[in-house]
Amino acid sequence: MHAQYVTLGACDEVFGAPVDKVQEILDSRSISRLPQMPPAMLGIIDVRGQTIPVVDLRHALGFDTAPDTAHTRILVVTVERPGGSATLGIRADRVFEVAGLDTQLEVPAAAGGRWSAPCVAGIGRRSGGFVTVLDLDALLQAMDVPST
Repeated sequence: MHAQYVTLGACDEVFGAPVDKVQEILDSRSISRLPQMPPAMLGIIDVRGQTIPVVDLRHALGFDTAPDTAHTRILVVTVERPGGSATLGIRADRVFEVAGLDTQLEVPAAAGGRWSAPCVAGIGRRSGGFVTVLDLDALLQAMDVPST
């Protein structure tokens, strides 16, 4: 069986998150800000009584931030961090579908020469376009975000 990914967008790029890391996908909602938050952290949300910190995917990937739209979604994900797993929200511009890729993942170094990003698990293709598959553990571990 081929790996499945939740495909999502930030800016005009398509990313993939391993489906086994994604607990649920929420419509955009009000996010409560906290004082002195790390730059990529937007704040916290309540999901059925659980406090979930939310990070901005655009900021985490080094893109310019943008306001929410009707397509903005929050992916609730489980990541592995030192000391155990954590549940976090990731705000994305949009979520497309759960799908496999048309090709095997290519190693990021092979795709980009000297460029390196530890948050990229690999580059795949879907419907004629590139899908950058994210290593959510590495992406969120590099950020100073409190865990729940």
